[in-house]
Amino acid sequence: MSTRTPHLLPHAADVERLADHLWEAVSVGDERAATARVLDALDEGFDAESVLLDVIGAVQRKVGEEWAANRITIAQEHAATAINERTVAALTLHPAARVTPTRGRITVACVDGEWHALPARLVAEVLKLRGWQVDYLGAQVPAPHLISHLHQTRADAVALSGSIATRLPTAHAAITACQAVGVPVLAGGAAFGPDGRYAELLGAEAWAPDARAAADLLARAPLPRPRAAHQQIDDLPHLADQEYTLVTRNSATLVRTVFTGLEDAFPAMRDYGALQRERTAEDLAHIVEFLAVTLYLGDEELFVQFLTWTAQVLVARGVPAQSLPPALGLLADELKDFPRAAHALAAGAAALTTTHHTANGTFA
Repeated sequence: MSTRTPHLLPHAADVERLADHLWEAVSVGDERAATARVLDALDEGFDAESVLLDVIGAVQRKVGEEWAANRITIAQEHAATAINERTVAALTLHPAARVTPTRGRITVACVDGEWHALPARLVAEVLKLRGWQVDYLGAQVPAPHLISHLHQTRADAVALSGSIATRLPTAHAAITACQAVGVPVLAGGAAFGPDGRYAELLGAEAWAPDARAAADLLARAPLPRPRAAHQQIDDLPHLADQEYTLVTRNSATLVRTVFTGLEDAFPAMRDYGALQRERTAEDLAHIVEFLAVTLYLGDEELFVQFLTWTAQVLVARGVPAQSLPPALGLLADELKDFPRAAHALAAGAAALTTTHHTANGTFA
């Protein structure tokens, strides 16, 4: 047993070593070993917050990176995430993680439709370690249920988590609903942008890039109480052109039309098997979804980033990313009367072409 003084921050090298050991266990699906690594570290005096964020959080980020690079399957990614979630649960039962609440009450919830719950869980557990009373509602929380909970608990704030940008219109509805009952919102997660630009656009009182920053922000001062729902859902001026609404309503038709046209525009698709065709349809649906949310936010940079990331994921799986520009062209033909959509599609196509040339013939 180590003689390290309990609850002190371990050396960075020790944290990195523990993260490597946890990854070794998680990557082979060994839940028992993963849990033992974490609990042993707590016994040796590792700070619980550091284990949550710098070890478990770091390993979860690596899980996502390994999936994107096609070094693990989607099933392995799901299994690894489940093990990390259970490891967090085991950590919370350790004496080092038992903290008596001395602060106010925070509700932590994921946006409706958001199934990536681990980031929100990490926020919830860090806030508990910092002395907050926390109601963790988990993944995919519909706004009416969230508001009902707020009426019952009188929370001081809501920490709203979102990882998938396509759920931002739903996040906007949740933020507005919370403000309507007088509860401020702290937004966080990859969906809100690396600089929190979408949290600000959608009217959240505050934004934090990660769990530690969220806890620090809440510790400094209470979030300001909203005087009223200061931004209605349709208050984004660029939505007046109805492009977002029309693209969303016609998304299924757009996907079918582009899928059919792609067989002529990209002849290699004619040789696709049933599974490849299904995956192509899914990719097209994601493109239309991201185009729609780009129109909602009025920020085509989001669409460009999604396309370049998609190209990299396709290449990692041996799928020709050259199918993307023809798909964008077909979609542009269908949306030629939608100026903002056409501009975003053109920007996306230009970015893919630039990436292709930069990478010497690939989209990697």
